[in-house]
Amino acid sequence: MLTVSILHGADHLEQVMDLRVRVFHDEQGFTEELDGTDAVADHFLVFLDGRPVATGRTFPAPDGSWHLGRIAVVKDCRGAHVGAYLVEQIERFLREKGVRLASLSAQEHAVGFYEKLGYKAQGGFYMDQHCPHKDMVKELA
Repeated sequence: MLTVSILHGADHLEQVMDLRVRVFHDEQGFTEELDGTDAVADHFLVFLDGRPVATGRTFPAPDGSWHLGRIAVVKDCRGAHVGAYLVEQIERFLREKGVRLASLSAQEHAVGFYEKLGYKAQGGFYMDQHCPHKDMVKELA
């Protein structure tokens, strides 16, 4: 059974950070995983039968949208709709806040995943560290 916890700011994020480091740093080779945005973001932690298996965060972007980021799912849960569940929970949270536009920066391999969830690509690819990314948006209204 999937459940989600929502945390605000940088307190009590040990499990969130553990997942992010395992996925982004250990698996994918990103070196700049931690940043100042964690202190102002709302963080989501998905549990499968009590085990933390996915995380993501959201925060207001300068363009008026709310940005989804650091979406990470542990390897053994990929392809099992855990990522879609996580994004849906973040979107539900944003709708309850009255947010009308969500944005994100998708890794090249994840663009199709986000397109299936209704996100539209904007512009071309750009590099974030060693990985091509593309900006994407979705109207939540």
